[in-house]
Amino acid sequence: MHRHHRTRSLLLGLAFALPTSAYAQAPAAPATIVEVAKADVAQIAPRRWVPGSVVSRDDAKLATSAAGRLEYVAEVGTRLKAGERVAKLEDEAIRLHLEDARSEVERIKAQRALAQRQSDRYDRLAENRSIAANQVDEARAQVEQYSAQLRQAEARVRTAQYELEQTEVRAPFPGVVTERLAQRGEFVATGASIAHLVDTARLEARVQAPLALAEMLKAEMELPVRLGEKTSKARVRAVVPVGEERSRQFELRLALLDAQPLVGSAIEVALPERTPVRAMAVPRDALVVRTDGSYVMRIGGNGTSEKVTVRTGASDGELTEIEGPLNAGDLVVVRGAERLGDGQKVQIASRSQVVAGVTSTAAKPPG
Repeated sequence: MHRHHRTRSLLLGLAFALPTSAYAQAPAAPATIVEVAKADVAQIAPRRWVPGSVVSRDDAKLATSAAGRLEYVAEVGTRLKAGERVAKLEDEAIRLHLEDARSEVERIKAQRALAQRQSDRYDRLAENRSIAANQVDEARAQVEQYSAQLRQAEARVRTAQYELEQTEVRAPFPGVVTERLAQRGEFVATGASIAHLVDTARLEARVQAPLALAEMLKAEMELPVRLGEKTSKARVRAVVPVGEERSRQFELRLALLDAQPLVGSAIEVALPERTPVRAMAVPRDALVVRTDGSYVMRIGGNGTSEKVTVRTGASDGELTEIEGPLNAGDLVVVRGAERLGDGQKVQIASRSQVVAGVTSTAAKPPG
């Protein structure tokens, strides 16, 4: 019993004999890796996201002005250049009509040539008063009749040539065959649609926008567009200045600048709701929203974080209007703010480094 008491006393003595520096030299917490951006004054206007669709500027259901049985229709998915053949109708009957019309032209040409020679002889005889004047007139009239008949026959040739050309449907613009509206072997009437051709290179967004926003939109404006999770820019190509009476909406066409989605894709466009005003703004990712309010984390000159409470206003794309004790040029955290507290040491890095830091922190087992 006495021996155990002496051992305990010795251990306690050694503990009190250790220098205080052994406790004071505990390792400091590492700096948190963050990504930052600058607060600044910007033109801000509230925006309303409205739905739209991606359409092609050239989209047509191709038809023919001839009638006949289809011999060929391009397969769905065939990519064609302008002028290439999309479909072909049988043309044997039209070729026979063309051949007949050309033969008629040659026959009339021969008859007119004969009448012209006869008229020329009568003209020479008339100079010597060896023939009556009415015979000369009749010969000249005969030439005129054959000339008129020749013009009619040549018109029939051109008509047959046109009908022959119409038995081939050619692409009026480059595109992709998206649908066969008639099949090979079917008889199609004049004007019947045969194939659907869509130009997948010249795309734009079609939006039905509220009439109340019409005065805020001008040609050549650039607006944010959202396609799924991706946000990019689009330029206003045309504002159709006619509203629909029932829906109170008008049409807006926008040229897509970055994205090249599929025709028919759903898209959203952010339209301004009022004239932009100058206001202090921060990137949307800088805001930390909680039930008791919103705040941003500002980076001080000593490299530590500072919580700044703000009130949010209108959003304009990636920027959000704020009110609070922030100045233009202040650095605010746009990635990693949720993990920071007041006075915490930070290390400014790129987005990829921030992601790597978050991943390594999350993978670290709890101590």
